[in-house]
Formats: sequence, C-alpha cells, structure tokens
Amino acid sequence: MKICFVGTFPPSGRQLNEYAFHIARELQKDPLLSLTILSDELESPAPELPGFDVVRCWKFDSLTNPFRILRAIHKIKPDVVWFNLVFSSFGTQYSPVAAFVGLCTPALARLSGYYTHITLHHLMEHVDFTHANIRQERLFRVASSITTRILLMANSLSVLLPGYRRTLIDKYRGQDVHFRAHGIFSAPAQPDYSRRANPHQRILAIGHWGTYKRLELLMEAFPKIAERVPNARLVIAGANHHTKAGYWESMAEKYKHDSRIEFRGYVAEEDIPDLYSTSSILVMPYSSSTGSSGPAHQACEFGLPVISADIPEFCEMADYEGMAMDFYKTGNVEDFVEKVVALLEAPERQLHMAEQNFSAGLRMTMPEVVHRYLRTFDFHRRAKLLASISRFRVLPGWVPSRSAVFRSASADFIHWD
Repeated sequence: MKICFVGTFPPSGRQLNEYAFHIARELQKDPLLSLTILSDELESPAPELPGFDVVRCWKFDSLTNPFRILRAIHKIKPDVVWFNLVFSSFGTQYSPVAAFVGLCTPALARLSGYYTHITLHHLMEHVDFTHANIRQERLFRVASSITTRILLMANSLSVLLPGYRRTLIDKYRGQDVHFRAHGIFSAPAQPDYSRRANPHQRILAIGHWGTYKRLELLMEAFPKIAERVPNARLVIAGANHHTKAGYWESMAEKYKHDSRIEFRGYVAEEDIPDLYSTSSILVMPYSSSTGSSGPAHQACEFGLPVISADIPEFCEMADYEGMAMDFYKTGNVEDFVEKVVALLEAPERQLHMAEQNFSAGLRMTMPEVVHRYLRTFDFHRRAKLLASISRFRVLPGWVPSRSAVFRSASADFIHWD
C-alpha cells in the first residue's frame, strides 16, 4: 500500500509535527507500506530526519497550497492520502483565506480520485475563543462550520475525542466518522518512581503557550503551593504558540529571579523521558480545549499523575480512556492550589494515580493506533478492488480469458492476500 501523509513534520516546529513523526515512524516499520510525507517548507535550511521520504511542497499562509499538494500527489499516485490537521494547519486567523483554501485540499484530493482520510485534532464548536484574539467571532464560527462540512467531504475522518464524533454526526450528519485513541508515542517502560521527590517534587507544565495554554494562573498559584510544600519546584517546558511570539520569553524574564522555577524551553524528543520521569505531577492550566491532550497521554506513557482544568473534553477523555486525573475549577487559583497541595502531600495517592495512568498507556500504544487506521484503509482498498471487478461477474464461465480479464481489472488483483 502506498500512502501520502500530509502535515507538518520535523524539523519543522509547527503544530502537530511531533504527532506526525510518531505516526510516520510506526508506518515505516511495515515493509508492505510505501510512505511519502508531504510537509511544509522550512523557514531556515535544516537536514531532514534520516530514513524518511519527505517532500517539502507547501508553505504556511500560502494560497497555492492545494495546487502544490495535488501536484505532488499526482506524481506519487498513492492508494491513500492521509491528512493530519487542525484548523490552523495551513494558516492562522490572521490569514483566514489561506487557512480555508488549505483545508479544501482533502476534498479536492478525493475529487481527483484518491482515497482521502483526515485525522482532525479539534473542532471549533468545542473551542473557547476568549484568548484567541478572534475578531468577529460570529462570522468566524460560520466560516468554521462551512469548513467542517468541506472536511467531511473526505472519504473518511477520524477525531480523537468521542464528543467530537457526536458533534460531527449529530450536527453535520457526517458519515464514516471514526473515534480513534490519541495513543502514546513510544513503547512504555516501567517507571522508576525512586527518581521522583528526590529531593524535590517537580510540578511539570508543558505545551505551546500563549493562547488557551497560559501561565498566569500557574505563576500566581505556585508561591502559595511552595509555602505549604517547601520542596516543590516548578518546571515549565515548551515554546510559544505560533500566533503568540514572545509570550514564553516574557514570562521567563519576569520570573527569572525565582530559583524554584525552571524555564526549560523546547525539549528535544530524546530528553522527554527524563523530563517526565523526574517530575511528580503534570499540570494542565488551560482555559479551553483544542483537542485531545498530548501531554496527558505522555503522562500515561511515563506513569505520571495529572491535574487539569475541569474542561468537559478533558473530563470525557479521562473517563473514556481510564486516566487518573484530578480536576480543578477552570480559572480558580485557590481550587488549583488545593488540588496540587493535596496530591503533593499524598505520596501513596501519587503512586496509585501513576500506576493507573501507566496501565492506561499500555492499552493505547502507537502500534495499536496505527493498526486500526491501516485496517480501515485496507478495507476501503479491497472494497474498491471488488467494485472494479464486479462488472465482469456476468461473463460466462466458459470464456477462456476470464481470469485474465479479472487480473486486468485492477493492478492490485494479484497482490490480494
């Protein structure tokens, strides 16, 4: 099977690049697959990751992206075109036309005769625009609704939260819409709990900061937490959201004199295990959800307790996937402090939550997630093959070349196994 995977990909630092890397790495392990990644052009030259066939054929905020991507697809002639998307994959709210035409690409690929699948990481109906600097919100939501209907013109679509699937089916009458687990990024190894609270209890916050993920609540709360738990330390990792340049740096500058707070910045893939393994808890001080949480799934991968804002999507995610998460009232500093202090002062509960999350991680490894996608793709490929040869069923059995006709009906006929 030949697959074109469309989305950001390292060394590009844009949204979803790491998720794309882990999907692609898993696909590469299958010797029966041929994978080509159609990714965004880099802002500055950098070597490609070894072992991947990457074609940098589209550019962020460009109006020509559909034509450039379709041209690359026509050259490759894949069996499946798989898009890994959020609504801002091709442009931000500051370039809405570029974002819109980019999101029309899956529908255009299907109209060109290619089987097209989308993994959609969020829905605008479930996003709070309070911190997104959206002007004319009503118009933006109407445009988002139209875009969602266009995305549903793909052959099939997957979302990472059950509530998203319900919205697409109930509101948009979507067909062939799947719920898929987000998955964890590597084969889980039994956590070494002795590395935690030794001697400090590290509170980890990680993400792309500045919009729905903000640090003000955390910074206000941490002195109150440290006053009651003296060995508490705060580790802030990640970078700016691509629409909020300078936000992370401004916070690091403001709190640089507090030795209890460490601003780690972007953490390379190979350093993620050590970052999580030496932390006591993960906190998610968000104002809104923009999809299934990558950090929460990494917490499951490394067996880490989680404290999150009580955003409905996160509550549903924890319940559906069996995660151990404590929830505080969104935006309430005092409630956040109480939840964090209570967990830091209860080592046995920390251990119980860590073990539950690690167990949840074992049930959603990336090989299992990718296998479910490939099973769907193979089903559609075989259905297409059967449709292509079904018109010859009327041929009488005595026709000497009947088998040859069947084989010529589809190039894949001889590869059926």
